[in-house]
Formats: sequence, C-alpha cells, structure tokens
Amino acid sequence: MNRLAPAVARVREALADAFDRLDAWFDESAAVRGYRPADGGWTGDEILEHVSRTTYYLLIIIRRQAERAMRKARGGSQLSDDVAPNLDRLAVIADPMAFRWIRPDHMEPTGQVPSDEVRALLREQRDECLALLDTLRNGEGLLVTVSMSVNGLGKMDLYQWLYFVAQHAKRHLVQLARNEANFAD
Repeated sequence: MNRLAPAVARVREALADAFDRLDAWFDESAAVRGYRPADGGWTGDEILEHVSRTTYYLLIIIRRQAERAMRKARGGSQLSDDVAPNLDRLAVIADPMAFRWIRPDHMEPTGQVPSDEVRALLREQRDECLALLDTLRNGEGLLVTVSMSVNGLGKMDLYQWLYFVAQHAKRHLVQLARNEANFAD
C-alpha cells in the first residue's frame, strides 16, 4: 500500500491553501493591511513581507536538499512508498500561541518592499514549493533529513520541510486575521 501519496497530497493541499489565503490578503484595503496593532506588532503588509522573506530562506535549504535527494535516488538509494512523513508533529507551528519563536534578523520585514512585489514573490514561492513536491513525488524527499532548530523539531525530511512552509504561513494567517478583527473594532 502506498502510504506516501496521502502525505504528499496533504502537503500539496496545505501549501496551496496557505498561499492562496495569503494572496487574498493583497485584495484587502491598504488601511486594513497597514493597520498596526496597539501592542506595536506588525502590520499586515509587514506580516506578508515576513512570510515571503522566511519562505525565501527555507526554499534555499529545501532546493539544495531536493537536489541532493534526487542525486541519491539516481545513485540507487532505496525509495519507499511504504513510509509516510510524520506531518502531525508540525501542527504546533501554525499556532502563534504554542511557543515563543525568535526569528533571525534577516527574516524581519523591512517595510521597503512594495506589496505588489511581495505578492508576486509569494506566488512564485507557491509555484516553486509545488514544483519541488512534484519532483519528489516518488519518495525522494525521504532520502534526506535536515535539522530544524525551531521548537526543537530536529531532523525533518523534505516533505516535512515543505509542510513547515505551509504551517509557518498559517501561523501568520492567524496573525493577519487578528489584525483585521482589531482594525474593525
């Protein structure tokens, strides 16, 4: 029985859903996207820029490791569709209240990138994530594990890394919704 296919479908659905929901935020008014919470948190535009910056850096790792996984597969490393990545352990990433997350400075929003550029970048990142998932469709993503320091996750395969991208976006979708609710009050 192929246990990998449902996990790959789940990652695909999570990526498409998260990025589509992020994209919809660019259709909100500039006032909603520019609202800064009373606690001094990020505006919607800053949140969207942060997601694009973080995804940019995550994709550097994923892209490099996907190439490594494909080399291993071509070199005869055993592929298996009887193993599925444990995606459930990444659910906590989508919850902004689950743990304190200190991000590196290079992932902080600058406020200098126009929103149309951020939108275009997020769309490109969505497409690249889905293309990488297609490349790894036969189990190649299980041939490589890479450490993730966030919340002590440790070694993760490439399907988990791609799912992490989606969960990170969902974390900030919660933040965007909170900003919108506060703006309306």
